[in-house]
Amino acid sequence: MTAVGDISLRQATPGDGAAVAAIYRPIVEQTAISFEEVPPAADDMAGRIAHVLERYPYLVAEQDKRVIGYAYAAQHMERAAYRWSVNVSAYVAESARGAGVGKRLYRALFETLAERGFHMAMAGITLPNEASVKLHEGMGFQPVGIYREVGFKFGHWHDVGWWQRRIQAPP
Repeated sequence: MTAVGDISLRQATPGDGAAVAAIYRPIVEQTAISFEEVPPAADDMAGRIAHVLERYPYLVAEQDKRVIGYAYAAQHMERAAYRWSVNVSAYVAESARGAGVGKRLYRALFETLAERGFHMAMAGITLPNEASVKLHEGMGFQPVGIYREVGFKFGHWHDVGWWQRRIQAPP
């Protein structure tokens, strides 16, 4: 487990694509947490980071100049009325889990989202995932519903629970 005090947070860049892809790879390959079936390559992840940064924040946590986690926001839905709501995700390297990295990333992400005027954050969690539910509820997310058997991976149907958290009160 990684010590929280040694961690710095910064805005991601496309140059972080390889490090972010390395964190994400085992999640895609070994779990149903992500519904992707093929892990994105470093250059694909770099493109995703660049795309997110066009409108939303994308943060990385570093320790000893090594990326150990990341969090980002993305468009919630396409219609204009949803423009102040975002979906959020956070992933932490296995070696750094349980040390508060996800909480630090989310705190900084929500602060940045508030500065940019966003109102509501949503998070989808493949169930069961006790660690993610604990993280999100610990960050003030409230459960709002479950999509039953919405994803098929590893020969099984999986439910996705949805949580939401107010980023800031409306003006």
